[in-house]
Amino acid sequence: MRRLYEFVHSPAALLAFEAAARRLSFTRAARELNVSQPAISQSVKKIEEALGISLFERRGRGIALTEAGERFHTDVSFGLMHILRSAEGIALRAGSDHVSLSCSTAFAHYWMVPRLSDFKSAYPGIEIRVQTTDRDHDLGDEGVSFAVRRGTGPFPGHESFLLARERIYPVASPRYIAAQGRPSGTWDLARHALIHLEEPFRLRPSWTDWLDAEGVSFADDGGGLRLNDYALVVQAAIAGEGIAFGWHHIVEGLVRQGLLVKLMDGAYDAGMGFHVVWRGLRPGSRAEPFLSWLRSQAE
Repeated sequence: MRRLYEFVHSPAALLAFEAAARRLSFTRAARELNVSQPAISQSVKKIEEALGISLFERRGRGIALTEAGERFHTDVSFGLMHILRSAEGIALRAGSDHVSLSCSTAFAHYWMVPRLSDFKSAYPGIEIRVQTTDRDHDLGDEGVSFAVRRGTGPFPGHESFLLARERIYPVASPRYIAAQGRPSGTWDLARHALIHLEEPFRLRPSWTDWLDAEGVSFADDGGGLRLNDYALVVQAAIAGEGIAFGWHHIVEGLVRQGLLVKLMDGAYDAGMGFHVVWRGLRPGSRAEPFLSWLRSQAE
C-alpha cells in the first residue's frame, strides 16, 4: 500500500476523481461531495502528476476522460463500490437487532429449524433469521452474521469452528426397502435406484467418489434421479424414490424418527467438515450468545 500512497495521497482524492469522472464535471462533483470546485481540480491534478499522465481532456468549459482516465475510472469505481458494500454490510450487522445465519436449504430445514425452540427458550429476546442460499457468497456481500461452510478450514479473513465432521452413509426409506429390498453390501448398491445430488455452485462428493473409496467400481451413466438441492434429495429418499447420500448431521434426526434407515455400518469420511464462519463480533452484541449456543451444538 506504500506504493499506492505515492500515486494517491488521500482517499479524498480518489473520491474526487471518481465523482468528476462519473459526472464529467468538476463543478457537479464538488456539489456532490460538498467541497469547492478548486479542491476537486487540485485533487485530480495531484493524481495526474503522480501518474505522469492526463486523466481528463479539458475542452473549454467541459471535460472528457482520456483513454487512461477511462481505465483508471473503471478500476477506481469497482474498488470503491466493493468497499461501500463491505462497509454497508458491517454497519448493517452492527446496528441490527437480530442475528442472521446463511446456510443451505437442507441445513436450515433439517438441522437448524428443529433446534430453534431450544435457542429461543434460552434466549427469548434474540431474533434469529435463517437465510438459505444455493452458493457460498462472501459474508460481507450477504450482510449476515454467520454462515455454514464446507471445507477443511481455516477460512482466510474469517474466524471459524468445526460444527460437524463430514460423515456420509447411504439411507433409504422403509417404503423403499419394503419394495426393493435392502442392499446386501456396498457392492450391491449399484443395482439399486440411486438419487444423485448435482449442486451447480458447490462442490459435493458423488456416488462415484463414495463407492471408489469403498473399493467398488461404479460407472455413472448419467441416469437415475438427479436433483440440484440436498433438501430435495432427502425428500425424494423419504418418499421412497431411491437410495440417497446421508450426511450424518443432516439425516441423524430423520433416522431416529424412522423416516430414513441407515443402510451401512460406518461412514465415508473425506476429511472435510461443516464449519461456522464469521468476521469479528462486537463485544456484548446479540451475536455472541448465538455463537456460544452454536458451539454447544457442535459434535
